[in-house]
Amino acid sequence: MNREKVIVRTGVIGILANAFLAGFKAVIGFVSGSIAITLDAVNNLSDALSSVITIISTKLANRRPDKKHPYGHGRIEYLSAMIIAVIVLYAGITSLVESIKKIITPETPDYTPVALIIIGVAVVVKIVLGLYVRATGEKVNSDSLVASGKDALLDSVISASTLLAAAIFLIWGVSLEAWLGAMISLVIIKAGIDMLREGVSSILGERVESEVSRQIRETVRSFPEVLGVYDLILHNYGPEYMLGSVHIEVDESLNARQLDKLERNIAEKVYAETGVAMTGIGVYARVTDSAFSEQVFADLRDIIKDNPAVLQLHGFTVDEEEKQIRFDLVMDYNEKNREAIFQNIVVKISEKYPTYKIYPVLDADITDF
Repeated sequence: MNREKVIVRTGVIGILANAFLAGFKAVIGFVSGSIAITLDAVNNLSDALSSVITIISTKLANRRPDKKHPYGHGRIEYLSAMIIAVIVLYAGITSLVESIKKIITPETPDYTPVALIIIGVAVVVKIVLGLYVRATGEKVNSDSLVASGKDALLDSVISASTLLAAAIFLIWGVSLEAWLGAMISLVIIKAGIDMLREGVSSILGERVESEVSRQIRETVRSFPEVLGVYDLILHNYGPEYMLGSVHIEVDESLNARQLDKLERNIAEKVYAETGVAMTGIGVYARVTDSAFSEQVFADLRDIIKDNPAVLQLHGFTVDEEEKQIRFDLVMDYNEKNREAIFQNIVVKISEKYPTYKIYPVLDADITDF
């Protein structure tokens, strides 16, 4: 499956469908004097623009890496999703303003059977189009397509509300178009804000998905030499391009040649199974023949065992010659006193081994290991 071709094809379908609907609704809205139908036509144009932005951003995101952007241009897709969110937000605000104007100075709409039939068809088209675009976006991991699909589904709600308003007017002679338009506008504004928030979150960098992190961990752990997997960090440079690093725990007896071979094999297998390029694999050495080291580890475990804020202890090592104790603690992000708890643990182990220098690391809880 060529991801770029799929996105472009879906975008073109969106442009054609929305341009077709916008033309019909604009004519009907002008003839009937319906502000809701006219605004619906404007929304269709904004959807067509969203599809254009999606196509352009996909083309730009697939440009080859260059000297200035060695990791490619994939994050452009996140920017385009934010632009679409802004368009949705603008459409919602514009719709709300126009609806409020019509509430203040109401106009009597003139619905015709043809207009209502076309609006009904538009509802069906927008639902089908929205579901198709969103599903395609989820399939090819395109935030822009997912945003466009959500926008189309919101438009189908607007069109459906127009039909409802028309039915109420034709049956009871009460025009609720402006009020319904205002309520739907608020829904659109909220959706735009949510989409914008998601785009900003993607650019800032989000927590590694549990499924991805666990899959990488299982792949790394599949090597018999690996005794533990820790500190997985993923850098996202677009929906289809991730770089990663990880620490592995191995027996101290492995030599440099064995480690080199192991790291290469791990990187190749992780990339083949997950598509993540491992740019760095750090090593923790597990000491297995020191009774003193085992005692220190047991004491440290006793200190932290009753503290639920400590999620993981790893990277433990004792250098008896240099009088050094090293370890990493992963602390829960939800714990407000992370630093204080961490320092308290360090003080306790220092008191127990006063002649040793302690080198602790407060690790971030960034993966679901």
